[in-house]
Amino acid sequence: MAQILVPSTQWQMRVPKCSTFGSPIATKMWGSLLLKQNMKGAAKSAGKFRVLALHSENSTVNRTEKLLNMDITPYTDKIIAEYIWIGGSGIDMRSKSRTISKPVEHPSELPKWNYDGSSTGQAPGEDSEVILYPQAIFKDPFRGGNNILVICDAYTPAGEPIPTNKRHKAAEIFSNKKVVDEVPWFGIEQEYTLLQQNVKWPLGWPVGGYPGPQGPYYCGAGANKSFGRDISDAHYKACLYAGINISGTNGEVMPGQWEYQVGPSVGIEAGDHIWCSRYILERITEQAGVVLSLDPKPIEGDWNGAGCHTNYSTKSMREEGGFEVIKKAILNLSLRHKEHISAYGEGNERRLTGKHETASIDSFSWGVANRGCSIRVGRDTEKNGKGTTIVTGLDLSSRNPCGLRRSVRPNSPKSALTPKREDSFRTPPRHQFI
Repeated sequence: MAQILVPSTQWQMRVPKCSTFGSPIATKMWGSLLLKQNMKGAAKSAGKFRVLALHSENSTVNRTEKLLNMDITPYTDKIIAEYIWIGGSGIDMRSKSRTISKPVEHPSELPKWNYDGSSTGQAPGEDSEVILYPQAIFKDPFRGGNNILVICDAYTPAGEPIPTNKRHKAAEIFSNKKVVDEVPWFGIEQEYTLLQQNVKWPLGWPVGGYPGPQGPYYCGAGANKSFGRDISDAHYKACLYAGINISGTNGEVMPGQWEYQVGPSVGIEAGDHIWCSRYILERITEQAGVVLSLDPKPIEGDWNGAGCHTNYSTKSMREEGGFEVIKKAILNLSLRHKEHISAYGEGNERRLTGKHETASIDSFSWGVANRGCSIRVGRDTEKNGKGTTIVTGLDLSSRNPCGLRRSVRPNSPKSALTPKREDSFRTPPRHQFI
């Protein structure tokens, strides 16, 4: 029996045996399509989806489902590798599949590949070939078995990183001995909004209308408060299966909005893990027929936006006297606030208003346990005089995490952060020092 997700309705349809022209329609293939929903209040809950049963006899859907769920490991030594890269916008994700002759354990065992950069906005048509370099491997939660997801970065045929390849420079910085010695930790909190596919309105919201005011939805439970938990849970489990260092998830302040956390991760690993987690989330929402939005302010008005808050610390910050190192890092960030804002991605001026748990986009601030500041220091960090976290509150929801990792970095064993505009994080930030 197959399972499908459908919007709220109640109806039953029997598929005819023949078409209007008299030709048979997949004899013995379809029985009836039964969709059970509660008609009462359907208009108010048009964004809700439920898993329903598609009944069929020897149906194509049944056979296709079996093929999709098939583990090919017992039948072949070959595996399927899904090569994943960042597209021309700097935030869209692309992928394509290829067969590899045997299971692999390290990206260096995989061949480079290429794609048509003119179709992704990354190369001209007359010289369209862009080369993919495999950089990180994760288990494939969709195909299972020995199949893998491969995070790649992109280069010209001459071996130069293309403009959207922020990972290349980030990897260089993280391989610097001073940076390696500081063991930089990153914990990334990715917020996202689920939208109804055809109307681009948040999941659980009445189409063209609004739910009750914010308050009961954050970490809430119940059909009238939690919309999309099945997607959040499926993503959580898929990330754990894949080997992503996901550490938690929760419903957010605005209904239809969720958050998950990746980390603590060291150095470039943080960027690879957050990008793979985003790809998995895109695939899950694709299957559910729901649109994933990382827009920093998807709904105007008295509604929270969505950010990608970044928790950060170095070895020096975590040792005795670390609070002084943290304060020096915060000072360095404050000196280039406008430069960083310009690199944090589009749309942040709609979110960073000083309201709804955000800092003002025009000014830099920091505080202890203050969610309205640019930088938030944890209460325990202040108390202990050293820290596991500082969090950025500037919110980089949709941009490239590898860029921030190139900006927020130690330039000496005792100096935590030396931001540079061209190296900045490309997703909206909230920095907290962890």
